[in-house]
Amino acid sequence: MELIWNEFLKIVREEAGSQVVETWFKAVHLKNWDRLRLIVTLQMPNQFVTRWVKDHYLPLLKTHLARLLHVAELSVEFDSSKVEAPLQPAPSIIPAVVSRSMTNIEQHHTGLVRVDDPREQLLQRCRASKVNEIYTFDTFIVGPSNSLAHAAALAIANNLGKEYNPMLMYGGTGLGKTHLLHCIGNEVLRKYPEKRVRYETSDRFITEFISSIKQEKIHAFRQKYEKLDLLLLDDIQFFSNKEQTQEMFFHIFNALHEKQKYIVMSSDTVPQKIDGLQERIKSRLNWGLVVDIQAPALETKMAILHKKSEALGFSLDTDTAALIAGSVTSNVRELEGMMTRINAFAALMNKPVSFEIAAQVVASVAGETKREGVLLHDVLKAVGKYYSMPIADIKSKKRSKDIATVRQIAFYLMKKLTYSPLQVIGEYVGSRNHSTVIHALSKIEQMMKQDVHLAEKVAAIEHDIVTRSI
Repeated sequence: MELIWNEFLKIVREEAGSQVVETWFKAVHLKNWDRLRLIVTLQMPNQFVTRWVKDHYLPLLKTHLARLLHVAELSVEFDSSKVEAPLQPAPSIIPAVVSRSMTNIEQHHTGLVRVDDPREQLLQRCRASKVNEIYTFDTFIVGPSNSLAHAAALAIANNLGKEYNPMLMYGGTGLGKTHLLHCIGNEVLRKYPEKRVRYETSDRFITEFISSIKQEKIHAFRQKYEKLDLLLLDDIQFFSNKEQTQEMFFHIFNALHEKQKYIVMSSDTVPQKIDGLQERIKSRLNWGLVVDIQAPALETKMAILHKKSEALGFSLDTDTAALIAGSVTSNVRELEGMMTRINAFAALMNKPVSFEIAAQVVASVAGETKREGVLLHDVLKAVGKYYSMPIADIKSKKRSKDIATVRQIAFYLMKKLTYSPLQVIGEYVGSRNHSTVIHALSKIEQMMKQDVHLAEKVAAIEHDIVTRSI
């Protein structure tokens, strides 16, 4: 139960912010999960928190707990029975609670923690800076797809103000851009306690700016950001067509850069391709280092899964890791989410994580692409037919480029469309070991990224196999 609740808190921290977690969810616990009635029971600290959470965060609870518990929907019950007398704060207290600074909130909840404890001081600095203490360089898996971005982030954190200013990381959703931003923030706060750091999402930046206009506090808004030593700004593509926001960001950027203060940003694409972004801002984003993060190869995804399983307290065998890695084609966030769901499902079934357990979860989550009726022979037959190549040649020891490519495509589709372990796949296709299959999967994935026509051919074969198996 604790595992599920901790994963839920991570999601809320990302979606609603650390302040919401600290104020309303830190003292809440997942008390019980009734699988038969699909009811989650939460242990609440008092009736006031119960009412507030029920009124403001019930949809959030239902959505994410259902996903983590691997069900379509569920009900939530609140238990505040441990409280002898309900708390009845005056209405005027509510705004004070919500607006309390992160540092004060942490002090309020930790109480007995020594204020001279270095770890506690670092934690308070992280939360005051909106830096998620969970995302550090130690928890980031480096692979060919992200090695340059990782190296640059590490150089920035170790030599603040001397390397690559500004820096922009770009890439698809869930590939680790946000993780690296927090890595930099955590390392800087650890090494340079006196530095003023702030992590902010672009949508929160925009919301805060609009609020400052309404309250006639634009100067205070600008001054707050211009005092920073390090600004970590996530998803700047959302500045698109926000003219006033761009104007403000332009001045903040100039002020920080002139004082040799650091700016690190992320985007889903290169500056030139962000529609609705002023040319002068695009130009400034290109002043420093612009680096991309690509989708991870199979080996990197498996390494991420092994690291995640260690953090969750169990080991993952190679075949199970390969099954999970093959079920998620690109997104690291989805990959970790899949691992969490599998672990939760195994815990609820009171069984250890196994290939069979993983296959059940993968089947329900990604059932639209994996088909129970697809056999290894179906894949081999379809690939051979498409390329007019005898199955015997695909299974043979021949290593000509054409045969090797077709064999790699067969491996890729077998892993994607069946639940066969790598061992079984390798054995079926010419008695090859699982490491050979892993190498082939990684290679074909890279080839498909570089060759659009090859990717289209593989998609056509996959469509033929799937439609025939329905």
